[in-house]
Amino acid sequence: MPSESRHYKKINNVWMLTREYDGLAGAGGVKDVARQLAESLARSGRKVSVVLPLYGFMDPQQLGFTPLDISFEIDLNYATEPRREYVRIFAKHRGAEGKKGSLAIYLVDAARYLEKKSVYTYTAEDEALDPFHHQGSGHFDYFAMNVLLQKAAAALMIHLGERPDIIHCHDGHTAILPAILRETEGFRHYFAKTGCVVTIHNAGIGYHQEVGDLPFAEAITGLPGALITNNLLDEKFDPFLAASPYAAMNTVSENYARELRETDDDVLTGWLGHRLLARGVVLKGVTNGINPADFDPRKPKALGLTAAFNPAGGDLAGKAQCRQNLYQAINKQSLNTVRQTGTLENRPGNPLFTFVGRLSSQKGVDKLLGALETLLPLDQNFQALILGSGSKDIEDALAGLAASPKNLGRICLLRGYDQQLATRIYASGDFFLIPSRYEPCGLTDYIAQLFGNLPIVHHIGGLVKVKDGETGFSYPEHKSAALMGAMQTALHTFRKNPKKIQAMQQAAIKEIHDTYTWDKVLTRYLSLYHEALSQVQ
Repeated sequence: MPSESRHYKKINNVWMLTREYDGLAGAGGVKDVARQLAESLARSGRKVSVVLPLYGFMDPQQLGFTPLDISFEIDLNYATEPRREYVRIFAKHRGAEGKKGSLAIYLVDAARYLEKKSVYTYTAEDEALDPFHHQGSGHFDYFAMNVLLQKAAAALMIHLGERPDIIHCHDGHTAILPAILRETEGFRHYFAKTGCVVTIHNAGIGYHQEVGDLPFAEAITGLPGALITNNLLDEKFDPFLAASPYAAMNTVSENYARELRETDDDVLTGWLGHRLLARGVVLKGVTNGINPADFDPRKPKALGLTAAFNPAGGDLAGKAQCRQNLYQAINKQSLNTVRQTGTLENRPGNPLFTFVGRLSSQKGVDKLLGALETLLPLDQNFQALILGSGSKDIEDALAGLAASPKNLGRICLLRGYDQQLATRIYASGDFFLIPSRYEPCGLTDYIAQLFGNLPIVHHIGGLVKVKDGETGFSYPEHKSAALMGAMQTALHTFRKNPKKIQAMQQAAIKEIHDTYTWDKVLTRYLSLYHEALSQVQ
């Protein structure tokens, strides 16, 4: 259990607000952090409660939730229309692996959430029902969805008589709550001794949950007009700025926090980091952790893998079986959850490059496309497997590359997403490509390393934790040529120095266990929680 100084008040009761939670609703890395941090806190003996929406794609009974005898109305005014919305609460409680801690998850059941078939964006089904709801575009009422969650969470705590030590708000979707708690009359007194933490998972433009309609923002949040107008970024009300006087703030790696404060890369956030710096806000960096047991190839059945293997011990025979099994499924065209273009011939001596993620320029897939276009004809003895969906232009270009007769059997694109399929790809690959333009932390590098799949990363943000030539490969410039150079270095090492590849695989896993397990990262969050408490005591 992480220790706390005797000079500190013991933190026993932590509530979290999030739009994602692994196993329930997810779209990105937030789901993993929310669940794994919550479980780590519970394992350490604390009482932990998590609040998120009950989306329309979730079946609460099937997920083990029961309805509570709690319902209430939430003020959710529009600028010219006083309004209230009705919510009910579902809950699931469990202990924390035999220890004193506990974990409760609460789902906010409201009409606004039940009509949603995806966490953040409209689906093809939505577009078929309403042509204005374009597939992939964000929900038109995103801001109301966020505010409803935050107000409902505060109301639930009062209904349950809970006065948390800490309320931890994940990303811009929940970042207004600290201001609401301090600037709303009843809340200000009830939560007087509760500290707030806001974690910025992604500060990129488009991820702040900002809103340009200022009268609407004032009406629906219930915040003073002056507070709304004092927290504008690019003339829009910005939740992160609004949180800054009322919460301890962090982002999900030390290097990303540094980039936002000290470099011109902050232009990618709309200069949020520099605005916070000008206000005297100390934006801490806490690099995300991982639970290695969740990605242990020695236990293949739980992961849906064909065979066991142990990269930490140098035993990779099962890894080859996993790849062969995946190739068979690809060549039989039997992967029904994705759309396949291209095939992969079974070439045991050929290294396999893998990619799992959003097919977007932010994830650097445009640079990956350029690297593959040049490298495929130059080097005939490697293969590439890509899983994801995203930009139509990028998807079409990758599909063209995979369908080309020149690349027959060498590159395969799987459009869509399937968690178990992603695990099979992690387990099968030799090298995992992460060419992101920016990356606050990155979790896929950890996952790949645990499967003996060495990451090749753009040396940016949280990806600097991959040490070039030691736990993976990295390159400094966000260019296709630089990525291709790193891929060529990886290929050369694979062919000429296999013992070094094995040593790197083992060093990567050791580094995770030594530094990046959640139970170790937790001590950093406890320090941040104490900082938040010091602001209210």
